[in-house]
Amino acid sequence: MAGIGVSPLFGCGFDALAQHGGPCARPLNFLSSGYSGVSVAMTAVAMAFFHRVRSLLTRRLTAPTNLSLSLHPMSSFTQEEASKAAPSEAPGHNYESLQVTAVQKHVLHVQLNRPEKRNAMNRAFWREMVVCFNKIAQDPDCRAVVISGAGKMFTSGIDLVDMASDIFQPQGEDVARISWHLHNLISKYQETFSVIEKCPKPVIAAIHGGCIGGGVDLITACDIRYCAQDAFFQVKEVDIGLAADVGTLQRLPKIIGNQSLVNELAFTARKMMADEALNSGLVSRIFPDQEVLLEAALALAAEIASKSPVAVQGTKINLLYSRDHSVAEGLNYMKSWNMSMLQTKDVIKSVQAAMEKKELKTITFSKL
Repeated sequence: MAGIGVSPLFGCGFDALAQHGGPCARPLNFLSSGYSGVSVAMTAVAMAFFHRVRSLLTRRLTAPTNLSLSLHPMSSFTQEEASKAAPSEAPGHNYESLQVTAVQKHVLHVQLNRPEKRNAMNRAFWREMVVCFNKIAQDPDCRAVVISGAGKMFTSGIDLVDMASDIFQPQGEDVARISWHLHNLISKYQETFSVIEKCPKPVIAAIHGGCIGGGVDLITACDIRYCAQDAFFQVKEVDIGLAADVGTLQRLPKIIGNQSLVNELAFTARKMMADEALNSGLVSRIFPDQEVLLEAALALAAEIASKSPVAVQGTKINLLYSRDHSVAEGLNYMKSWNMSMLQTKDVIKSVQAAMEKKELKTITFSKL
């Protein structure tokens, strides 16, 4: 769709108006074309609005200046709001290994909070991450999440001291029963990071210092990854005699897109430094230090949270579906998804904000 053209389902797009110099031949009849679930009152209001939009569009597109959307990653309004945020403990989130704060409206900060142990992943962590992100997934106030590590590094990976009995002394009377127990145990560990991927809210990883072993499993389940210049990444599992089993080997190849590099990292456990992580596509941006990194990650979360939650969460769900399916299957799924989601009031609010050159941050979208 060129520019910011409205979906063809709305009858015509911005580009069509520009091309023909006026209202399109067929009416903007989307909201009155028999879509179920839209009230008569809503239809009347929507039709009146779209007639007004059509008139505004015609005048705008024939005026000397063109309507455009900012391509800057974050608006000044959003950055100011993020900087003013006063973190407070998020209600309902009380954990041993995590600290969850509401840094500003619609944004949560989940912090690995065992700095004295280099944020090593103990039993409490593996359990609490699932509880935490299941709550976030159902939280209508939350629209974006930042996850980071307290102290000197993101995480040193699995806490071998705390987890030794589970891993090296599994329960069971014979091989079959021990294997069955380990199968269930590994399934639980996998869910610790899969729950991040399943959460419909975008999750941004802000990584500083070491991101080792299970840390790579964690960040590959996130949607966006930023890092500080001092960050490094290690697929460490071969150094402790096992193959990574909770997500890295499945997700990292799809993120990097370079099987040779993935194999090298996984076979050798060597460190990947920040610059290489950026060049390979593991992270999208590097920042000079942890403080600047966290500010940028929170500002990005604020920018995402300013958008329609229907649009953002639908986008995440369809991106993940399309990653694991063919183009044709992804398009079919998208079609089924949007035949209901396009009926949201958020479309009307977003288009109106664009027409009036308003920041989306000033628009109130209903909770989802």
